[in-house]
This record gives sequence, C-alpha cells and structure tokens, in this order.
Amino acid sequence: MQDCISIKNLKVYAYHGVLPEEKRKGQYFYLDIGLYGDYTMACLLDSLEEAVNYDEVCNCAYKAMTDHHYDLIERAAQVVCDAILREFDRVSEVEVTLKKPHAPVKCDIEYAAVTIRRGRESLR
Repeated sequence: MQDCISIKNLKVYAYHGVLPEEKRKGQYFYLDIGLYGDYTMACLLDSLEEAVNYDEVCNCAYKAMTDHHYDLIERAAQVVCDAILREFDRVSEVEVTLKKPHAPVKCDIEYAAVTIRRGRESLR
C-alpha cells in the first residue's frame, strides 16, 4: 500500500505553448501533484526527516516548469515528474496534473489539462 502527499494548485507563471504569443507573453499554469510512497515512519515518528518536504517539492516543480520552455503541457508535466523522482528518494511514484486555464481554444472552458503518473522505472 502506498500513501499519498498531495499538493493542489501550485501556481506557476511560465512560457509553454505552441503559439508564438504563448512563448512570448507566458501565462499561469496550475499543478496538482501526488507524491506516492511509504510514509509509515513519518507517521509513527512525527518526523520530517522520514517524510517528503512539500515546500521543497513545490520549489523543485516550480524550477522544472520555469527552467525551459516547451510546446506541449505533456512535456512540461513529464519534466516535473522526472525532477521530483530524481530529487526525492522517498517518492516511488508521482502524479502530476498540469492545468492550462488560458488555453487558446475557441470554446469556453475552465482549463485544459494533462495528468501523468510516473514511477522510478520511467526515469531516463
């Protein structure tokens, strides 16, 4: 059984998108992140040393989203997953939902999003 630490709606201003305007102007993106692992010892010992520091995870995800520009939110979400898995050994799987509220579509939508879940075996 795996536990899950959740981070909801991490707000990041970045420059991802296919259109030149998206690359130039940028926009806000929101990330929901699920950190799956065995956090039994953190629960028993009440110790941050046995847990995953979600402040550090937020900083890692923010950096992954802003260090480079990608055409697709699928690629940006993959980069966030890879960064978290590389930096946090206690996380065995990570799920990232990357929401793009200002997606350039002709219909009225709240946001476009992609959700991916990756484990350590997916690291390249």
